[in-house]
This record gives sequence, C-alpha cells and structure tokens, in this order.
Amino acid sequence: MDFRKSSYSGGSGGDCVEVAAGSAVYVRDTKQDGYADRSVVTFASEAWARFTFAIR
Repeated sequence: MDFRKSSYSGGSGGDCVEVAAGSAVYVRDTKQDGYADRSVVTFASEAWARFTFAIR
C-alpha cells in the first residue's frame, strides 16, 4: 500500500496524516515513532468521498 502524506503536513515529518487508496481508503496518524507498524483506520471509498466533500 502506498501512503501519501497530507498536503497540510510539515515537510519535516512528524505530525501528519497519511492516506492510501485501494479497494477502500486507509488512514494512519504518523505522530509517533514506528508509525508504519501502527493501526490503520479503514473507510469505504464512498464514505471517504462524502467526508472529504463535507469538510471542504
């Protein structure tokens, strides 16, 4: 899975959210060291689309 960092995140890493899309949308928080092994929250693609539309 290829995660992308939020465009609102700083360039030095740390406090950011990453998202990967596939059969669903996968989101992880990278605030903590070793984030690659941390939990990922999964959303249905339709639910993610409604969420991102609502927050714009």
